[in-house]
Amino acid sequence: MCGIIGYIGERSTSEMLLQGLRSLEYRGYDSAGVAVVDNGELKLLRCEGKLDNLVRQVDPTGLNGSYGLGHTRWATHGRPNEENAHPHRDCSGTIVVVHNGIIENYLDLKAKLTKQGHKFVTETDTEIIAHTIEKHFDGDLALAVRRSFEELEGVFAFVALSANEPDVLVGARNGPPLVLGIGDDESFIASDVPAFLNHTRSAVYLDDGDIAILRRGDVTVVDANGAEQERPPQRITWDPVQVEKQGFKHFMLKEIFEQPRAVRDTLLGRYSLDTGLVHLNEVALDDAFVERLSRISIAACGTSWLAAQVGKFYIEELARIPVDVDVASEFRYRNPILDENQLVIGITQSGETADTLAALKASKEAGATTLAICNVMGSMATRVCDQTLYTHAGPEIGVAATKTFTSQVVCLYLFALHLAQRLGRLSPDAARARLEDLARAPHVMESALEMAPSIVDVAREFYLVGNFLFLGRGHLYPIALEGALKLKELSYIHAEGYPAGEMKHGPIALIDDRMPLVALALDNPLFEKIASNIQEAKARGARIIAITTEGDDRLLPVLDGDRDSVIRLPRHPDAISPLVSVLPLQLLAYHIAVRRGCDVDQPRNLAKSVTVE
Repeated sequence: MCGIIGYIGERSTSEMLLQGLRSLEYRGYDSAGVAVVDNGELKLLRCEGKLDNLVRQVDPTGLNGSYGLGHTRWATHGRPNEENAHPHRDCSGTIVVVHNGIIENYLDLKAKLTKQGHKFVTETDTEIIAHTIEKHFDGDLALAVRRSFEELEGVFAFVALSANEPDVLVGARNGPPLVLGIGDDESFIASDVPAFLNHTRSAVYLDDGDIAILRRGDVTVVDANGAEQERPPQRITWDPVQVEKQGFKHFMLKEIFEQPRAVRDTLLGRYSLDTGLVHLNEVALDDAFVERLSRISIAACGTSWLAAQVGKFYIEELARIPVDVDVASEFRYRNPILDENQLVIGITQSGETADTLAALKASKEAGATTLAICNVMGSMATRVCDQTLYTHAGPEIGVAATKTFTSQVVCLYLFALHLAQRLGRLSPDAARARLEDLARAPHVMESALEMAPSIVDVAREFYLVGNFLFLGRGHLYPIALEGALKLKELSYIHAEGYPAGEMKHGPIALIDDRMPLVALALDNPLFEKIASNIQEAKARGARIIAITTEGDDRLLPVLDGDRDSVIRLPRHPDAISPLVSVLPLQLLAYHIAVRRGCDVDQPRNLAKSVTVE
């Protein structure tokens, strides 16, 4: 989850490292640090807290050199203070390492190294890497890294430099992502593409077991035995402008308003209204497999898991194939029943989520066919899986997922239509009607976002409360869960999402006159059911925030104009309700968090990509 950046080139190294860290801060912000080498002298600066603390102390003229490393930390081993911040040094003070992941055998290695005379000054497992490299270093950093790699156990990615081997960086991957950027007479290594996107779009994604050797404008990839590996560069299609705020106060707010565009891009070229057919050419499941497909399992984490819950409704309704949805971190440990007649879908925005990758690898070993729904080309999930369906949401910098969620839902809906057609369970005419609705979704979402100013008033009413309850039914139940998750992530308010009919089986005990209840009460076949649940909550004093359909006033007699709030969404087909109804919940969480003074782009204790178990 930490952010790594390394640079070799002619530009100001400290400036390049700080720019890269700014683009990677969503991966961790407990502490930050940089190390550069200038004429054989190693210079290092680290700070506790967010990157701004480090930036204020960096003097580019005094902290510069021809190559260097930077790091922004999400703490796993050791408290988030300056001492434990990266980069970490060896005993000689000439080798430094930045690291993302966990070294599982670090205590055993530390004991052995201590007996050999190494002295440790931090609580981190990262320092073990620096000392292990020191033990093997004899003028060849790449060889020392390769030998160290063999001793380390766990999931990790790290980059090392030595003041005694000029203009060389060496990185190693075993789990968390590392990607190389190749420029003109300069080279980059980072946790993610945005770290160097302003300078080059030529990228090389490392595989597990790869060791990368970087020099100016040149990279070599070898395995643990030193054998050179073929890793062709990929052209990154993201525009650097996409990772800027473009006038919005926060990345998250920008990304909420980018959702209509993200949905359009995800739909683009994947269906024909003339024929009523869905075209998922990148998903090459053969006819024999589709015919014998008996069950689909979906593994995901966080917001992606909630997108999977929506996808379950689509696939079961349209393709009539049973679907299991698992939290990826539990998937392996329940010993799931898997075979060659089963499809396992892993949903991961980054393509690097450790638990989802583990679930996909276990599924492949059991003989199941695997499909990744992912936002990042070339990421590990796309290489692990048999097939990939890209979301085309563009880069998402805010830690709390927004546009990647709606793009994942669109992919799942398209996949459900695609399967239903291939199985003969949906006629072209019926599919055309659904595709016409889906094609209108971006426009409906744009209209729905026009209600954004009214959300500010609702947030003003409720930002001081300590608990929220979210209710939904059918395919809006996962949206209620997502609304509660967003509020927890951003504002640190305790919130729970429930299927509305489950309220009287326990959660109703929580309701009093201080409890706000957010109800997804849209004009759909289940409206009467959720209206009844709202009346039950009102009878116990709850304050209602009702998400309703424009022109539908059936709830008004139940609501109190002084205590309750109504947010109206434009009328739309029920099948695209998950895409539309999530918008006010995202905005509500955002505006409540802003009023409470929370950092919405970098919520405490969270990181964008969870690349360790």
